[in-house]
Amino acid sequence: MRSEYILRLLEKNERLDGRKLDEFRKIEIKTNFIKKAEGSARIKIGKTDVIVGIKTEISKPFPDMPNMGVLKTGAEFSPIASPDFESGPPGEDATELARVVDRGIRESESIDLEKLCLKEGEKAWEVFVDIHMINHDGNLIDASALAAIAALLKTQIPKIKDEKIIREDYEKKLPMLHKPITVTVGKVLGKLLIDPTKEEEEVLESKLTVAVMENNNICAMQKSGDSLSIEDIEKMIDLAITKTKELRKLL
Repeated sequence: MRSEYILRLLEKNERLDGRKLDEFRKIEIKTNFIKKAEGSARIKIGKTDVIVGIKTEISKPFPDMPNMGVLKTGAEFSPIASPDFESGPPGEDATELARVVDRGIRESESIDLEKLCLKEGEKAWEVFVDIHMINHDGNLIDASALAAIAALLKTQIPKIKDEKIIREDYEKKLPMLHKPITVTVGKVLGKLLIDPTKEEEEVLESKLTVAVMENNNICAMQKSGDSLSIEDIEKMIDLAITKTKELRKLL
């Protein structure tokens, strides 16, 4: 079986595509290619392909944050990206991915939401982060999180005239304060794996996703799979922090 062959390779610290265990596939980033979006980015990590579009609307602030703008993140797993995905409302996997990406942005306070308030308690800019999967070949979370930050960094706020939003006529850039980078580390056979392909993900025992700030502080984490020892977690965090430095250079 294919999975058994992958495991035999990993036992020898080898991978199907010849990469080292801690090596990313080739990464490509394109920004500002969706004309009707306020910001956009397309990320390719190997064959994994993700597009993020940013849209802004004027809405009412949340009651408990009357002087702040609103951030919402959603993900769509289209059947065109993988035979595993079904059409219809977002499933559990899409919802979890959106929450992980949202948490990294929100907990790092990467957007200065106070500057998006137009009238306290009444009007504020609402920022929508829409994630779309074009092709799924593993590591969707890292690709989506990187695409989201790349798109937000290019996002511009439209002008308002006579209480109406003037699209494609921009007033200012989105007030970004930080650039959190997310890296997922997989564990299998006692080994740590970076950027697993879809086939490799199927043999992983556990995963730890870590969102890291510019100063190497951790702003969010998500674990899935089997339990991890404290020693495992520390090693996975250290590796994630090291790899975020590589990804940050791409932005």
